[in-house]
Amino acid sequence: MSDTTQTELGSVVSLWRYPVKSMMGEELNATEVTERGLLGDRAYALVDSSDGKVATAKNPRKWPRLFDFRANLIEQARVSAKVLPVRITLPNGTTITSDDNDLNQILSKALDRQVTFGTAQRAAVNAEEYWPDMEGLDHRDTVTDFTLPEETFFDCAMVHLLTTATLDRLRELYPQGRFDVRRFRPNIVVQLVSGEKSFAENVWVGHTLAIGDQVRLNITGPCGRCVMTTLAQGDLPKDPGILRTAAQHNQVNVGVYASVVRGGAIRRSDRVRMEKRDRA
Repeated sequence: MSDTTQTELGSVVSLWRYPVKSMMGEELNATEVTERGLLGDRAYALVDSSDGKVATAKNPRKWPRLFDFRANLIEQARVSAKVLPVRITLPNGTTITSDDNDLNQILSKALDRQVTFGTAQRAAVNAEEYWPDMEGLDHRDTVTDFTLPEETFFDCAMVHLLTTATLDRLRELYPQGRFDVRRFRPNIVVQLVSGEKSFAENVWVGHTLAIGDQVRLNITGPCGRCVMTTLAQGDLPKDPGILRTAAQHNQVNVGVYASVVRGGAIRRSDRVRMEKRDRA
């Protein structure tokens, strides 16, 4: 027999969804969490027509402009919806939607590479990752292939969490770097009640987090970072020091991955607690 106890960790301070893989996304006040993460997250991607690989900013040599595009859902997402219409803002400010007949042609011209816009299919798909020449990475100055989880456009897990404590610690370690949330593309950002500056999420691995009244997430592992964190986007400059700092001080990890134990509504300001089972 066992009882569950909860330890207060903090609260949700921001929520993020990225409807099209590797494009800029949208900040939310509230949304639904499903077994596939935040509703509408990575619902779409671009596929290179020449090799069938998914377009990702993990290989900026091949896809140097993806961060210049922004995507948001046109309507409030509903779990029951079969289709989630998306609006894409191009680098020149022009907007197009997923319903446009010439969508593929417009995106191909903007990217100077033939692409197809779509949802994830049953067959496994691959993407490419460029590893900069930097100490602490698994590879150096090379491009490797990786396979996405079946029927998704996620790199690894369905949900990514990050604490402001980790961002504050990274700023201490590398004051000249701009450790903005946007560089790390989390879904859920948590502010701790402790006010500490540390890689606080590391100790969450293997535990369950309760968020709000409904959502339960199982923290499955640390989130290893890549070249994407160093890229320029919006007003953020290119900065290899961002990734180098994570490599030097936290084994290249920033934040944690999670699977969904139980979905439901999630909102900014929701309480975040760690659950532990006490055996009697």
